[in-house]
This record gives sequence, structure tokens and C-alpha cells, in this order.
Amino acid sequence: MTEPITLVSHALCPYVQRIAIALSEKGVAHDRVTVDLADKPHWFLAISPLGRTPVLKVGDAALFESAAILDYLEETQPNPLHPADPVERARHRAWIGFGGECLNDIAGFYSAPDEATLEAKAAALHARFRLLEGYLGDGPWFAGARFSLVDAVFAPVFRYFGIFDRIGDFGVFDGLAKVPQWRAALAGRPSVQGAVAADYDARLAAFLVARRGALARRMRPAAASGRLSA
Repeated sequence: MTEPITLVSHALCPYVQRIAIALSEKGVAHDRVTVDLADKPHWFLAISPLGRTPVLKVGDAALFESAAILDYLEETQPNPLHPADPVERARHRAWIGFGGECLNDIAGFYSAPDEATLEAKAAALHARFRLLEGYLGDGPWFAGARFSLVDAVFAPVFRYFGIFDRIGDFGVFDGLAKVPQWRAALAGRPSVQGAVAADYDARLAAFLVARRGALARRMRPAAASGRLSA
């Protein structure tokens, strides 16, 4: 008998999204429970040693840390998303780590306290995406015709820019061709679209405003002009 699987999530967590996408791509039946990380319930703290999402409950077991969860899903569930070749698989794992660094840069971007820091963080993101541009092939996915875990990891990275682009032009994708095409292909993927709730954009906008940084200050004129609804 297959043990029941539950994804414990947070509405905005990009690491949750990568698990949700992998579960969808693999066709794994599961439940999803969303927690408020600002008011963590006791049962959640009991199964998440770091107090973070995602957590994957498999029967009585609770798995934490997205990389470990992705590995578990690859080892136990159908429709593998990693390459079969060990060298390519290691290469994909490295790019998954690169995706995590992009998320760190994004957090620095939306938390930037002033315009100079905001622009420096945007430049850092542009440098990362420019590097990525050189490794992409003909698409539509990271590894060509086959959707992989690297795609599942970068879809939440690019999702942020649905809001960022409405706030202003930060030049993050300037001079790039393959990365924006990949971003657009991921945005249209059903598993990517279904990884967040319908109110994701509104929740993200409210989160950004609450940061009270340079980006939040730019959001006020964007909202006044109708480009952004926060």
C-alpha cells in the first residue's frame, strides 16, 4: 500500500514550489497543507527542525530541506526528472545549487535598503543570468526537449519577475535571449502554474511592501500608475 504524501507549504516559498512542480510532473497524488511562518503551529515545529518549509510527510515520516526531498522523490517515484547519465546528473545538481544562489540574490534585491544596493543586486542577478545564458541550448527546457529538476528549480526564480517587471525596468534580462525564452516557456507549463495559489501575486506584492526597502518605495508610483496592484 502506498503511504500518503502531504506537502507542508508556505504561500510564497520558492523551495515549496520546486517540490510542488516535481510532484505534479511525476503524477504523484498528494495533499497540501499551508502554514503561516509568522505564526508557526506547534505540530509544524515538531516536524521541521529548522522551522522552514517545505516539509514532505510520507506516512509517519517527515522530510525537510528541498534538495533532500527532491532526491527522495527521484528515488521512489515514477517519471524521473534527473538525467540517467551520472555526469549529467551531477551537472544538473550543480545548477540546482546555482538556482539557490539566484534566490539568495533575489532576497537581497527585494530587501535592499537603498537605491544603490538595489541597483547592485540587480546587476548581480544580471551577471548570474548572463552566465546561465551561455550554458543554455536550443530549449525549450534547460536540457533541451526534456523537462528536468533544473527547470523545476528555476521556475520559482523567474516567477518573482512577474511582479518585479511591473515595478520597474531593472535591466536583469538586458542583452539576453535564451534565458527570457526559457522563462516564458516555464511560465506556460501547467505544473508551474499550479505550484502557487491564485492570490500569489497579491500576496507577494504585500510581502514586498512590508519589507519597507527601496523596492517597496518604487512600488508606490507603480501602483498609482496602474502597473501594480498591491
